[in-house]
Amino acid sequence: MTYHLAIDIGASGGRHILGALQDGKLVLEEIYRFENGMKKEGTHLTWDIAHLLNEVKAGIIACKAAGKIPATLAIDTWGVDYVLLDETEREILPVYAYRDVRCQRAAEAVAEILPQSALYAKTGIQKQSFNTLYQLYDDRITGRLEKARHFLMIPDYLVYKLTGVMKNEYTNATTTNLVGGESKTWEAELLSALGISTELFLPPSLPGTEVGSLTPAVRAEVGFDCRVLLCPSHDTASAVAACPMGERGMYLSSGTWSLIGIENARPILNDTARDANFTNEGGIDYRFRFLKNIMGMWLFQSIRKDLDKKYTYDEMMRLAMASAYTKTFDPNDPRLAEPENMIEAVRACLGEGELPLGDVLSAVYHSLAHSYRRAAEEVERISGKTVEQIVIVGGGSKDVYLNRLTAGITGKRVLTGFTEATATGNLLSQIMAFENIDLIEARALVKRSFEIKEIRS
Repeated sequence: MTYHLAIDIGASGGRHILGALQDGKLVLEEIYRFENGMKKEGTHLTWDIAHLLNEVKAGIIACKAAGKIPATLAIDTWGVDYVLLDETEREILPVYAYRDVRCQRAAEAVAEILPQSALYAKTGIQKQSFNTLYQLYDDRITGRLEKARHFLMIPDYLVYKLTGVMKNEYTNATTTNLVGGESKTWEAELLSALGISTELFLPPSLPGTEVGSLTPAVRAEVGFDCRVLLCPSHDTASAVAACPMGERGMYLSSGTWSLIGIENARPILNDTARDANFTNEGGIDYRFRFLKNIMGMWLFQSIRKDLDKKYTYDEMMRLAMASAYTKTFDPNDPRLAEPENMIEAVRACLGEGELPLGDVLSAVYHSLAHSYRRAAEEVERISGKTVEQIVIVGGGSKDVYLNRLTAGITGKRVLTGFTEATATGNLLSQIMAFENIDLIEARALVKRSFEIKEIRS
């Protein structure tokens, strides 16, 4: 049997998922899991990149221990964050996380150089203070870029450490806000305006590109060799690649962030899309993910942390279901980005100082569902497409109450049951390259392999 390995890393943890074709279906097996998280270093939030690399290799070793050697592997992670290397290819530390405070100050400085209208007309990427161009500008004004000779997004860096080969993968590169929507490559004019050298970057490579084999040192450490490929290395790009949404469907990738939108052949770069704060991120086969970022399960994750994990997510859901409270707030309110206490932050957004926990949770549920309805309406208005169904994928798709509310409040047909969308999209891109099949065939494989159910409100 031929195995492929998806290494899927999120902000809170990572998994190694083996995939294989059996009787015309894709069969998945989790082989390894590990924790991840931002670290506090002084006043900054950072990633422990050495820890990530060690865990990546540990999961590959677990394949050997299980006697299931993958023919190929690929890595996806979250977007926007990166590693800088100096002329000796040594890491310039720390590796900052996108929620770090430096992002906001850089965003304000860049706005004086490049107005959002000019940025959007080139890149089609929504304004988020953590976008890579703001982080790189902070690196420039603080002097970190002076020693930098190479720029690698997080998955690019991990692939480089496995193979010794540097690539900039296209879908993750688009999250930087420095890749042109039409040109599909780094925008030299924008980089010049920010005083950032174009020599840091390699031409973006498409998913399915073969990077190389494991280095001799890594091969000795893990016990075997395999081909390393590029998948859609931005996790949402992998999730959407696997999503069988159809022509009149929307995807909702439900995780720490809720990413809701449609797939287009070309970016929408007009003022209407910009004013609605939609983004045009690169996808597989040069398709565009026209979507909105909405703060998603981060709200529940933070509330649970506030409660010292006293409740499970299912128990929190039942508390919300028992509440009759339906007042809503904007899930993207800046006060919710990194609050000291999420429960108090939600109460502040609602203007309710003493709101019981069940009502707080109910407000989160209803606010998310209403934000999905608004996003669907905006997509229809801006794109001219009619949306008939929403396919919810990712870990958040297991939340039955949110799914029911989404169906009822949006009035759309809601389909779920496909929780491992990101790992599946990662695997599909490998299978497409290995078996020489196209995206239509790959998505048909998804429909055959997984039980997708309609949700009743």
